[in-house]
Amino acid sequence: MEMAEERLVYLYCVLDKEPNLKEIEGSENGLYFVCHNGLYAVAGKVEHLEFGEEGLKKNMADFQWVKTKASMHERIIEQVMTGAPVIPFKFGTLFNTEGSLKTMLEQYGEEFKAILRKLANKQEWGLKIYCNSEKLKTSLSNDEAEILEIENEIKSSSVGKGYFLKKKKEELIEKTLNERINECGQESFELLKELSFEARINKLLPKQVTERKEDMVLNSAFLVSKDEVNNFLNMIDTLKMHYENNGLLMDCTGPWPPYNFCGLSGGKKQNE
Repeated sequence: MEMAEERLVYLYCVLDKEPNLKEIEGSENGLYFVCHNGLYAVAGKVEHLEFGEEGLKKNMADFQWVKTKASMHERIIEQVMTGAPVIPFKFGTLFNTEGSLKTMLEQYGEEFKAILRKLANKQEWGLKIYCNSEKLKTSLSNDEAEILEIENEIKSSSVGKGYFLKKKKEELIEKTLNERINECGQESFELLKELSFEARINKLLPKQVTERKEDMVLNSAFLVSKDEVNNFLNMIDTLKMHYENNGLLMDCTGPWPPYNFCGLSGGKKQNE
């Protein structure tokens, strides 16, 4: 094995244009590229002790290590993609040798080239919608006719009947809240999908991941042609004006490395 015990090949991304790595900042791994069959793999050399199977298992339990290394990984890919479309690979995609990396480029070469053609002149943008439940409930209580009608009935009812009406009101608010959330998510996704080349809905993330007090109610990604980006962002602004006063908060970010649209299920794991 070609010095696999000492150094491993760490893969960041693949593109079909020679990258200008001199312009890339923030790498401690000595960036270089491996060229094979018209493709360029942006790579670095990493220590086996740190990124080998045992070392990686240990380090992945260290939050600060993961945060630092993953941030550098993303930063490098984002800088590379300013010059050409890229196929990004997930953090920790490793090969024992440059030969095994070239084998992967040979095996998937035509698929990679097709993906890169699809990604040309396009950007990935993300939209996450969060719900401030208390603010939305207050908005519904003040605006929904059926809820207001029950509230008025409660004021003129006996204690016993008022108790049951309050339960009915709470159930109606919860039902209407879910309907409003679904309506917001579906309308937003469909309107933005019309302005996109491709779109997808991802799984919702819990609060411990988002570090927000509001619940995430939509996690979506869009592949947008560069000449449609302004229209896409204008639509986001329109949706914000329509929904945010009622507690449905839009978080649009991008452009991102196109993980959601590169057709790879999870990158390549370390090769033997």
